[in-house]
Amino acid sequence: MIDVQTKWSKVDDYISNLLVQSDQVLEETLKANEEADLPAIDVSPSQGKLLHLLAKIQGAQRILEIGTLGGYSTIWLARALPQDGQLVSLELDPIHAKVAQANIDRAGLTSRVDIQVGEALDSLATLAEESPVFDMVFIDADKPNNPNYLQYALKFSRPGTLIVCDNVVREGEVVDENSEDPGVKGTRELFDMIAKEPRLTSTAIQTVGGKGYDGFAVILVTE
Repeated sequence: MIDVQTKWSKVDDYISNLLVQSDQVLEETLKANEEADLPAIDVSPSQGKLLHLLAKIQGAQRILEIGTLGGYSTIWLARALPQDGQLVSLELDPIHAKVAQANIDRAGLTSRVDIQVGEALDSLATLAEESPVFDMVFIDADKPNNPNYLQYALKFSRPGTLIVCDNVVREGEVVDENSEDPGVKGTRELFDMIAKEPRLTSTAIQTVGGKGYDGFAVILVTE
């Protein structure tokens, strides 16, 4: 009898092969990330395509990404931008940022992507001095700081800005109100903030697939 994770992975492969299809640049990106010993925590191909579609539907011209890793999701998002669009991506680890920059250059997206290296909260504070406005924000960094990242996302938003936050189910542990896991605690605080914030309307979707059991929140700024 096939185990559940194997089944999820097979379905993911089926969907990707039919609807996402082969992409040499993205495959080379994942290979470069592996060769550089980056953690294999990139979004899946189908999730990357979803981010791309959401950015397209949004008509995004400016995107903020919190958490670059090796640039896999960055490429999916940047490809949705117009030629004069801009994506600002924040990455803590300079090695990750170097790998990501090479991947983005290979993808021909150098002019659209600005990777900023350092503590995300420091980068966000500096960015706030410019009072930027983004059409879409993708939060996929250290989970304990999710509430802080959402606060900054709101500062950089307009009515209609779309915010997507990844890894909000934590293999189901998000329902454990007594959890001492910093990632679970940060995610629960994020949900509490969303629920109490009158400027936001949101839902969250549980996901299964090659990356296991998790989920993401989709948040719309309404005013």
